[in-house]
Amino acid sequence: MASWLLSECGLRPLPQNFPRPRTGITPNNPTKARFLRSNKSCTDLRSSSTIFSTGFLRRRSWEVKVSAPLKVASVEEEDRGERVLNDVVNGFGEEEGLEFDPGSPPPFRLADIRAAIPKHCWVKDPWRSMSYVVRDVVVVFGLAAAAAYLNNWVVWPLYWAAQGTMFWALFVLGHDCGHGSFSNNHKLNSVVGHLLHSSILVPYHGWRISHRTHHQNHGHVENDESWHPLPENIYRKLDNITRTLRFTVPFPMLAYPFYLWGRSPGKTGSHFDPNSDLFVPSERKDVITSTLCWTAMAAILVVLGFAMGPIQLLKLYGVPYWVFVMWLDFVTYLHHHGHEGKLPWYRGKDWSYLRGGLTTLDRDYGWINNIHHDIGTHVIHHLFPQIPHYHLVEATEAAKPVLGKYYREPKSSGPLPFHLIGSLIRSLKQDHYVSDTGDVVYYQTDPDLK
Repeated sequence: MASWLLSECGLRPLPQNFPRPRTGITPNNPTKARFLRSNKSCTDLRSSSTIFSTGFLRRRSWEVKVSAPLKVASVEEEDRGERVLNDVVNGFGEEEGLEFDPGSPPPFRLADIRAAIPKHCWVKDPWRSMSYVVRDVVVVFGLAAAAAYLNNWVVWPLYWAAQGTMFWALFVLGHDCGHGSFSNNHKLNSVVGHLLHSSILVPYHGWRISHRTHHQNHGHVENDESWHPLPENIYRKLDNITRTLRFTVPFPMLAYPFYLWGRSPGKTGSHFDPNSDLFVPSERKDVITSTLCWTAMAAILVVLGFAMGPIQLLKLYGVPYWVFVMWLDFVTYLHHHGHEGKLPWYRGKDWSYLRGGLTTLDRDYGWINNIHHDIGTHVIHHLFPQIPHYHLVEATEAAKPVLGKYYREPKSSGPLPFHLIGSLIRSLKQDHYVSDTGDVVYYQTDPDLK
């Protein structure tokens, strides 16, 4: 059979006589097994026969150790799928000029990544976590006091940028509470999460639950919750104003408060409504609690507006709040969009937790990395959200040898991540919708919006 595979140009998949593996093929030697896309024609394969007659046959047995015939991701051309199968069966490597296919099943399991991460990276230290809360809260009040005291129009813009960034840092710590990576104490996580998120007008439980849905379905076209692609049929139904607001800078960077109230196009519900389809009945009390905390914070802001005047409140809180919103949308979007090469999105049986997580991106934010608690190490965070933020950098470095090309090294940033603005603008001009059909799909561009 092996010789027939080599001699025939029109390869066909082997019969499906075995159960399909859930996470792809697990080879004996994961460092050499790769899932690749070949650009070679059948003539090229014949002309490469010397590869098989020399070192390849000496090194490898024709008994390929796989649990089932490879089921490659959906593609537009049948012959391309056959070439992928041929490349995998014959063990071709990159030295033969093959191109890496980011949509193919990885040759490793989630357990392989987990095993590579040092055990201490999983340890949650509540005292250390609280120290970051104290640090950030002290900085927030210190900045507000300094700005109010100086009250100078040279100082205010600097204050807005700095304080908005600190609000974003508070959000990240509350986000860790929501994941349970802040501590192992559920009550502590809930109390700290409510205080941090309510202070910046985020409903803690409402957001926590929808964000959990995002992590559980990352990379899935229909089931993902945050900045997921629109299928073409939904995209075509958008009115011109909605399209402009969604894909024209800076409007998408102001979307978060509206998302909390109304979610994304094609989805219904509110993070404040305990009866929303975002939540199951057992979560309604939590949602009500968070909505009441949000309402209490809104009432405090109204009282402060009367006490200090609406203009002073706008300068001290209102403008920094919108800077925080821009940070949140900016970071969230770029962790799932804007790579130089197209990244796949999945639906149906080709989606898995591992494959979806591997489409996320790490980003370098320069000086901001430490300020916003290394949220830029997003790949490992998405795969293992229970790892505390102060171990994410080390965990990422440990996992890189396993991830191989499925990890995209982020571009180095200067002190401030201005380089990411170009990635954002380019992506918003190109990444508009995905096909209504297909289990592995890529963003397509509406020429009217370019």
